[in-house]
Amino acid sequence: MPIVSEEVLSVGFDGVVASAGRYIEIDGKVIRDSVLSEETIQNCLEIFHRYGIWCRIESPEGIYIDSSLQKILTDAKAQLSNSELIRMKKELVSDVGVKPYTEYPKKGAYKLGFICTDLKDIEKVKPHLEEKFNFVVHPYAENADCYNGEIIRKDMDKGEAMERVCEYYGVGLENTIAFGDSLNDKQMMEYAGIAVAMGNSCEELKKEADIVCESVEEDGVYYEFQRLNLI
Repeated sequence: MPIVSEEVLSVGFDGVVASAGRYIEIDGKVIRDSVLSEETIQNCLEIFHRYGIWCRIESPEGIYIDSSLQKILTDAKAQLSNSELIRMKKELVSDVGVKPYTEYPKKGAYKLGFICTDLKDIEKVKPHLEEKFNFVVHPYAENADCYNGEIIRKDMDKGEAMERVCEYYGVGLENTIAFGDSLNDKQMMEYAGIAVAMGNSCEELKKEADIVCESVEEDGVYYEFQRLNLI
């Protein structure tokens, strides 16, 4: 799974749910590998580019970004509650291996992220795409120098993917625990029996949670696992 770093995979998880639920792997078996058609991707890219918005493409082959995006990400000031922007900045120097759009193989992709310098541009795009996609705009400060988010197909998200995993194991959603730190985790937390928001999450996500633990940087998952008697 090229979009997940080796550092994460080396932990030894039993499975992976990635790319807003479009990829599911359990015990080494791929349960779902569903990409958006290249026609859909190109249509979305054309609309975003029309309004001066740059994109990040997650595909089975890797992560690809528009040429202008690298400088914006490098210079962007990310606040703690915007975990997605922090992750994108780290991707530039990680083993995930972000590549330029010119190398994108155009065989379809899991999802699109976006960044712009004017919040109003996102509102201009919405009428063209919101019939099929949910728009997630991640937290930003009043003096933000850029705004980032992603579009997620309405027929598939992390919550629905968690339901598929439960069906595989034959357990109910009431027996699940979800940890989230980003607004793209919101549907997953709504499905879960116990929803845990990381301490660095935005207030909107914390309101969805049953529990708020320490931040990612403070090893919140580890300490909450202890409190829940999971380890």
